[in-house]
Amino acid sequence: MSHRTAADQLAHAQRTQSDRRPIIAIDGPAGSGKSTTARMLAKRLGFTYLDTGAFYRALTLKILEAGISPEDEDIVVQQAETTTIMIKTTPEGDRVLLDDRDVTAQIRAPHVTNAIAPISSNPAVRAIMVNRQREIGHSGGVVMEGRDIGTVVFPNADLKIFMSASIDERAMRRHLELQKQGIERDFATLRAEIAARDEKDTKRSAGPLRPAEDAVMLDTTDMSIEGQVDFIVAVLQKKFSKLVR
Repeated sequence: MSHRTAADQLAHAQRTQSDRRPIIAIDGPAGSGKSTTARMLAKRLGFTYLDTGAFYRALTLKILEAGISPEDEDIVVQQAETTTIMIKTTPEGDRVLLDDRDVTAQIRAPHVTNAIAPISSNPAVRAIMVNRQREIGHSGGVVMEGRDIGTVVFPNADLKIFMSASIDERAMRRHLELQKQGIERDFATLRAEIAARDEKDTKRSAGPLRPAEDAVMLDTTDMSIEGQVDFIVAVLQKKFSKLVR
């Protein structure tokens, strides 16, 4: 009788899929550059890009719009079980669909960011989302980014990158991002919010933010997005010489 854990079963499935394209896991805190870098990397490789954080953001938006408290764990889990979240690639870019409604812009609003922690740290919600993410990525040819991809979602990913940057640099990036959206926020407030998010993400019991033991560390503080992509491509070149040219 087999007593293999889910992680063991996942590892076995990945080992037997020798003909599939690689699974690339990119983790890191908010503002480290992982989303833009992962998106550009996927485009360069012709891979599927998946922003796992968008799943939690979309669910958070739905919870807030319904007037449900993010702290009400049972109702939040019920919503997660019945909610459809998809990421669709279009000529205009990746679009996040919440129950077939495009919410790409809405899920980046500050009130969603500030309410996401109790939802993204809910173990039952994470289990639901992880299963959906594995279904999307198991066949390979995917660049998946988040906070626990290399440690929980795909612990046997072919390449794991953990991106980081100084908190001041990350706050500045967020500040500029919001300005482009026409949203003015105080820098000190943004910095405090990012620090608080880091604290919650690293200390949560379900899928905490931490580098996998075999992750390649990448400090992006003084790097351009193009430089970040080039760095990862160089690492890929060493591991999969036939894949990257």
